[in-house]
Amino acid sequence: MNHGNVSPEIAKGLLALHERIAASNIPSSKLDESINIATWNIREFGKKKRTEPAIHYIAEILGQFDLIGVVELRDNLTDLGRVLKILGSYWRAVYSDMIPDAGGNRERIAFVYDKRAVVFNGLAAEASEPRKKKGFEYLPESSFWRSPYMASFKSGSFDFVAFTTHIRWGEGEEPRKFELERLADWIEAKRQEEHKEDKDLIVMGDFNIPSKTSPLFKAITKHGLQLPKALAGLEHGSNLAKDKRYDQILHYSDYPDTFTNKGGILDFYIDADHIKDLFPGMTKEPFTYQMSDHLPLWMQMNTDIEGFELGQILQS
Repeated sequence: MNHGNVSPEIAKGLLALHERIAASNIPSSKLDESINIATWNIREFGKKKRTEPAIHYIAEILGQFDLIGVVELRDNLTDLGRVLKILGSYWRAVYSDMIPDAGGNRERIAFVYDKRAVVFNGLAAEASEPRKKKGFEYLPESSFWRSPYMASFKSGSFDFVAFTTHIRWGEGEEPRKFELERLADWIEAKRQEEHKEDKDLIVMGDFNIPSKTSPLFKAITKHGLQLPKALAGLEHGSNLAKDKRYDQILHYSDYPDTFTNKGGILDFYIDADHIKDLFPGMTKEPFTYQMSDHLPLWMQMNTDIEGFELGQILQS
């Protein structure tokens, strides 16, 4: 990572951030053996220009992982470019187009990845809802507020499709539940396709689900999407108050052992009293627009699955 000749203030902030990263106990990944994936809603990233310290801190956090599904990237990509420059020449991003209406909020979804650990496999597409013929046209009966985005990747001997979404907030939970159910149906239909890109789906993003016991969680998991064991037992949420499970990493994996027992939240915030270590004199609300009001949710995956594949051949 190339932080360069930063100011003493940024250097001090980075040292404080290093302590918070260390407390998250994120294990190192191993080339062709494991990767660390994460999902992070970076609040309105690109709408309000980030300060120089924020760009360095965001880059430092992203650099702890090999593949990150980024939510709330906006139409202006300038700050993403600033972050990628610090991450270095091995880092890449693939991202969706923005949606200009109020529901789309001019948001994009991006996959930011280290090409030394993860190879982009060619597929990058938005999820479009099923269409039906009406007269001479083929039209969807409904639509996602913000189209989910997916891309195919390979790491080691493991091919997979990463799928990231930002579910609507709206007025009340019922419209959100309806969108989650439709999304679950779409993902299941994708999984059942005869000529799908890959059978392993990693589904992540900001689902705006308050808890695992919520009807909203039951809506997205109605076809069998699962929480990896390492994330199922988390005591804290991914919002700054750490009491809501808005962000999720879910899977339909043919190789359950690819999900290790290592996962969690990277808490760069701690509490309002610790903001001064990164941004002296700043209060919580401005802090959320420099960093975010969400914490990254992460998971380590085994990518050397040759032994699993050979075992399945023997069993069959």
